[in-house]
Amino acid sequence: MGSGKTTVCKIFESLGIPVFYADTEAKKLYRNRDVIARVKHTFGTDVFDENDHLRRQKLAEKVFHRPEALQLLNNIIHPRLMQRYYLWLNENAGHPYTLHEAAVIFENGLEKQFDFIINISAPENIRFQRILKRDRLPDKEIIARMKRQWSEERKNNLSNAVIVNDGKRFLIPQVLKIHNLLINKSKGNL
Repeated sequence: MGSGKTTVCKIFESLGIPVFYADTEAKKLYRNRDVIARVKHTFGTDVFDENDHLRRQKLAEKVFHRPEALQLLNNIIHPRLMQRYYLWLNENAGHPYTLHEAAVIFENGLEKQFDFIINISAPENIRFQRILKRDRLPDKEIIARMKRQWSEERKNNLSNAVIVNDGKRFLIPQVLKIHNLLINKSKGNL
């Protein structure tokens, strides 16, 4: 959260690389009749309004402080999300490579689904300020959500590449370096 994944992905998109935005696609799933029914059954009808629009804050209250509840929600959403991803991947098969933008690849055990993982890394204080500005969540909630994610060091060590988004280093040269590496890899030059 707050590392700047979307900003970096927009740079890749400007290079003609398709990006699958997992959070955006996951939000769309909450309009699916089957998902609505399963979420209501699991978490109560009050997580949706009378028009079946998700009450995000209400659902967050029920899952984000209870790991077992969050896992139940992930079990509803993640298989469908990955199904959408694989359909999208087939539609974009003509590109040298594609990106899957998501915050919790390692935390959800999804790393084996990908050939190359790029971690966007930013210091905790910068991530905190970005989340505060973007989501306007209470400080306590931001801290709790950040604690559920793995440390930057751990993710950096497991990733194939790291882009540092600390406001001091330029993003474009870092993206171009990885882009060229992936283009060469797709051509079999590595």
